[in-house]
Amino acid sequence: MLLWINGPFGGGKTQTAHEIRRRLPGSVVCDPEHVGFGLHRALPPELRDDFRDLAAWRQGVVEVLDLALTRHEGVVIAPMTVTDPGHFAETVGRLRELGHDVRHFTLLAERETVLRRLRERGFERFLKYVRGKNAGPRGESWAVRQLDHCLERLGEPEFAEHLWTDRTTVPRTADRIAVLAGLTLRPNHEGPLRTRLRQAGVGIRHIRFD
Repeated sequence: MLLWINGPFGGGKTQTAHEIRRRLPGSVVCDPEHVGFGLHRALPPELRDDFRDLAAWRQGVVEVLDLALTRHEGVVIAPMTVTDPGHFAETVGRLRELGHDVRHFTLLAERETVLRRLRERGFERFLKYVRGKNAGPRGESWAVRQLDHCLERLGEPEFAEHLWTDRTTVPRTADRIAVLAGLTLRPNHEGPLRTRLRQAGVGIRHIRFD
């Protein structure tokens, strides 16, 4: 089974994916962004636009996830924002055509909720410190510019199943996805402080400097 976790940038996809992986034995996170980062690094900086528009990215994601789903015995989790219906058909749709059991979920929240989460992300504060206290993180700025478009497109029926996350936590969102997918997660025995520290660690591991 593939769990594709969609949603706006800063919407909690990566944290939710790693929460599921932590509590679902045998599962693995395969992040389609890494395919895009590799393509960006192969291009001159001035040509690095949205890698989702590259056919090579869409084809590469399908090939990588098809291999993981075919060879790996556990659940595969892919946290990735896809808002273009054509791109969705060429990735999620194509994997379904190949015979894979793909469960797609879109994490949604009100605009102000996502903006607050972007401001509060621990690794964004770390980047701001490293680059100077008045420097706005590049990733956050790009995410803010994309936010309205993401929320508008991802609210469409074709991007269901929709899960609203304004008044819930990452562990509870993971629980909800598991129920809808027919999976059983290990119980979550973490306290709030340990959860925050672990989530900060996930964020730091996903810092990008290029």
